[in-house]
Amino acid sequence: MSFRLPADTWRGPSARHLVIANALTLVAAIILDWSPAWLLWPYWIQSVVIGGYARKRMLSLDRFSTAGFTSGGRPVPENEAGKRSTANFFAFHYGFFHVGYLVFLLDSHWVDGLWNWLALLACGVSFVLSQRATYAVQHAADLRGVPNLGRMMATPYLRIVPMHLIVLFGTSGDGEGNAGVLILFTVLKTAADLALDAIDRRWAEKNALRTGGAHDSGKP
Repeated sequence: MSFRLPADTWRGPSARHLVIANALTLVAAIILDWSPAWLLWPYWIQSVVIGGYARKRMLSLDRFSTAGFTSGGRPVPENEAGKRSTANFFAFHYGFFHVGYLVFLLDSHWVDGLWNWLALLACGVSFVLSQRATYAVQHAADLRGVPNLGRMMATPYLRIVPMHLIVLFGTSGDGEGNAGVLILFTVLKTAADLALDAIDRRWAEKNALRTGGAHDSGKP
């Protein structure tokens, strides 16, 4: 059985902004002579952006399912309280991980210099634009279907874990930045970003097609 990436993997607003964000990161890394490990900073920002939009997506649901989703051994209720408690738990758990990650970055890769801060700001803006485009597709699909809240909470982890594994293993050195290594790493990282972003959007679309008809026909 072969695996095929979605046809829109390499095009669309989110893909365009992902390419721009990663290209900006590469240019900044080469010009400012970043070490490979310093690339953890922009991708930490990207991960935070993904989490922020994930929480927003959960809170914006009009209707949803919690089938198979439990908390403290009890089924999560399919109401406003269940939705908000899930979104808040996700924010705490996801945020706790990223706070720990931030402490590591501040200790090991302190940001100094105006140009470094400006480069990170530019990368962050591009990542926000990319994820906003992805969110728009996901939210529109959510409105047509009945997404599972538990699966939605897990999706951001599926998106960022491969990304951070690539970053951590690919940037283990902390010497002077090498243009060849930075280019190769950024190309691989961008390809993974585009594929995971497209799959993320496709899951939302497929769920809308699978559950939208059942909801419209009055099925549970």
